[in-house]
Amino acid sequence: MISKLAAALTLLTLIIFVPAFRGSVDVVLAQQSGAQEVVYACPMHPEVTSKSAGRCPKCGMDLKVRSAEDWTNMAGAGGAASADAAGNNANAASNGSAITSPRIPDTTVYDQNGRKLKFYTDLVKGKTVAINFIFTTCTGVCPPLSATFRRVQQGLSERMGRDVELISISVDPATDVPERLKSFSEKFKAGPGWTFVTGSKPEIDGLLAALGGYVSNKNDHTPLLLIGNDAANFWTRTYGLAAPSQIINIINEAANKRSANRAESSREQPSTQPTASSKIATDEAAAKYFSNTILMTQDNRPVRFYDDLLKDKVVLINFLFTTCKGVCSPMTANLAKVQKHLGERVGREVLMISISVDPETDTPAVLKKYADTFKVQPGWYFLTGEKKNVDWVLYKLGGYVEDKQQHNSTLIIGNVATGEWMKVLAMSNPTEIASAVTKLLDAN
Repeated sequence: MISKLAAALTLLTLIIFVPAFRGSVDVVLAQQSGAQEVVYACPMHPEVTSKSAGRCPKCGMDLKVRSAEDWTNMAGAGGAASADAAGNNANAASNGSAITSPRIPDTTVYDQNGRKLKFYTDLVKGKTVAINFIFTTCTGVCPPLSATFRRVQQGLSERMGRDVELISISVDPATDVPERLKSFSEKFKAGPGWTFVTGSKPEIDGLLAALGGYVSNKNDHTPLLLIGNDAANFWTRTYGLAAPSQIINIINEAANKRSANRAESSREQPSTQPTASSKIATDEAAAKYFSNTILMTQDNRPVRFYDDLLKDKVVLINFLFTTCKGVCSPMTANLAKVQKHLGERVGREVLMISISVDPETDTPAVLKKYADTFKVQPGWYFLTGEKKNVDWVLYKLGGYVEDKQQHNSTLIIGNVATGEWMKVLAMSNPTEIASAVTKLLDAN
């Protein structure tokens, strides 16, 4: 359902947690008070850091700029993650988010060694599997996803290749021939039980669609991790950059599920049913990531970013500045139409949030006047505040820019309670945007 919207709207279906946070955030951020210095670090080897750009001496990967605070949090959890994906840790629920068994086609695929396989029969049937989605030319989230899988592989030890399989499916099969996957897999020391999958584009696209991983643009692929025990007809999902220890726990829990008779029809209608412990873990991780940085609304009211604006809400977030002579005014006018389509749900279940990338100019009074121009209704917040606070929130959302003229026109849409996120152009058809929001609401 969401994947069809993705094709129509060029959505990025996240997970993560802010997926929307998959936009490149490799910038030196003006840090908030008390934050650590900015460092470069290897996605594969988080212990390798530098104060300047370069390559990792261990694996040759480009070092990625990270705030030391974020990198410490990620490495301490046992997982390497890119800053633009780090926010998705909020979706790393301890028990995952349970889903009805997806219908898995027996697609003809090829592994990194060039072996011809049947996806369901050879890789999934009767086993416990963890499936992620990558492509070898990715410079963003894919190396961290694979680095996390490597640590999962190490943690699962003897179970690997016996009753547990890790599967990485390329979302760019036209480029990722087996030889390329072989080279990529060797960078992460993939051992027995970790299979990289490619094949003909139509067949792989069909497989991805069945698994909820299809995207029209490979750069928009999801960091979701699908975990299932085929014999027990049990499936769950979590965030692919969660701490490896959390992922291992979820895999082990899935593997330990009692076998159940498989009803073929039970694999046909995926639906999300988050558990209570899943929601608690998601809430805690989201609160930790976003934090309660204080910002000011257009009504000059202080708000805590997570507790007051995000918690338990479906949110629409964009970036603008009031003196913009380009896209900002048309974008705001378009979102005003979205607000009309959503009606009374805005301010109740849905909040709309526009964050100024020029907080020094855009005082609450200036934002108030700007919002009034577009007849903004309750439930839509225009945010500003101390520059260090605004910059920090923008950084977390992947919207920070040093030059305000370079801000993006993306609209981030997220269901904070379920950890489902996507992004779409803020100038997309307002009816389609409202429809995407409604579908996220229905997932609650």
